[in-house]
Amino acid sequence: MTDLLRELGPTFLGSRLKRLGERMQAGAAKVAADAGLPVQPAHMPLLTALEAQPLTVGQLAQAIGVSQPGITRGVGQLIELGLVQSQQGEDQRQRTISLTPQGTAVLARARLHVFPQVGDAVRALLGERSDAFMAQIAAIETALDATPIDVLAARPDHATLRIREYSDDLAVHFHDINAEWITEMFRLEATDREVLENPREKIIDAGGVILFVEARGLGIVGTCALQKTGPTSFELTKMGVRASARGLKAGEFLLEAVIARAMSLRADPLYLLSNAKCAAAVHLYEKLGFQHDAGIMARYGARYERCNVAMRYRRAVSA
Repeated sequence: MTDLLRELGPTFLGSRLKRLGERMQAGAAKVAADAGLPVQPAHMPLLTALEAQPLTVGQLAQAIGVSQPGITRGVGQLIELGLVQSQQGEDQRQRTISLTPQGTAVLARARLHVFPQVGDAVRALLGERSDAFMAQIAAIETALDATPIDVLAARPDHATLRIREYSDDLAVHFHDINAEWITEMFRLEATDREVLENPREKIIDAGGVILFVEARGLGIVGTCALQKTGPTSFELTKMGVRASARGLKAGEFLLEAVIARAMSLRADPLYLLSNAKCAAAVHLYEKLGFQHDAGIMARYGARYERCNVAMRYRRAVSA
């Protein structure tokens, strides 16, 4: 059976490191049990941190770098084992945690019978990469202290969506995305096939444009074309978005990019032909500046049998 976490790559690094940590801690727990120690590996950093002086829960959390609820849980377990004690601190609002004589003895035994053996085993696993690996772990921790994953993921260079220009290797997406939605609602007409099967000849080489929207982790999820139909006229056509991209606003993102490209080409008119059954698409067109236009219908509407909606972009073209 394949290892799913390995195949999923960096996105699931946290889950993979957690799995690795659990496996390593299981081995360390066996070493501790064989040495007759009553503690788990997760307790060892707490005992070590308290060796020099008593600390509050907050100070322990800061020293070890884990959440206060996790520290509180671990301290409670050590109190039950009689290895640490909780006392009222000088600040009456806080309690300090310190080692008991039994805790000091357990830590001494761990330093003698557990720490060296586990350390040697890890170094044997890593071999010559040991120092470099530990340095890389430290670098990742430092980087996360400065910028958490959620902040990194929200940066513009990690945007969910991006626009791709037409290339012949993307022609299959132009065909399949449009054929999918057309056949679900209507039937492919001859004019559909002519364009979908020959996008470079019918659109690109004729002075038009085809754009794609790519979603991180999903690939190409949508496409739209500007087909030149006159000296300055362009039809916004063959716009489709895969069902897998629903909720990402990929259609709106793509449509804004296509309109911007049309404006850069000084399209006049910029129009589209649709059908009232495509209610969501018609609503999006209206939202971004298209208006129903009888003149467009009269002039261009006969192109498709299914056409009963004709719209023209009415926002001002930049000088």
